[in-house]
Amino acid sequence: MRRPRQVPSYDPEGEHMRPNTVMRALVGVTAVAGIAAGSLTDAGAAFAASAPASPPAVSSEAAHPLAVVNLGLNAKQAKKVQGWLKKYWGYRGAIDGQLGTNSWKAFQRNLKAHWGYKGKIDGAVGRETVKALQRLLKNSWGYKGKIDGIAGAGTKAAFKRFANAA
Repeated sequence: MRRPRQVPSYDPEGEHMRPNTVMRALVGVTAVAGIAAGSLTDAGAAFAASAPASPPAVSSEAAHPLAVVNLGLNAKQAKKVQGWLKKYWGYRGAIDGQLGTNSWKAFQRNLKAHWGYKGKIDGAVGRETVKALQRLLKNSWGYKGKIDGIAGAGTKAAFKRFANAA
């Protein structure tokens, strides 16, 4: 008997991801960093001073790409969205074309105020964030698909239209 296929919460760059994949990766990075920090603290000053500390097994650079979710936008389009978020929704980060956690927190404030988002303002692009985004895109940007929380081709195309107008 075959197991039913799980439906992903979003589909960045055409790859299916489970909603907790990013969270698992971040928890893993945090755990490794905590273990490394605890090991150095317990080592004692004399022992730790005698040898240079080895670099952590996982760096923040390895985790950074997981937090960027452009949903098909190129850097120029993402910069336009960030400019709009900065002007209207309290985004204070760099206009760098990378829709990271702070960009999505600002976007979630908009989605909560106008498009039925009921989740936390946490910057995570999960199923509920995408559903609210789809409601916005369906209202004004030509999205014709289901409000299903999956950022497929139709969602990405409408998001590009939104970004180009931002």
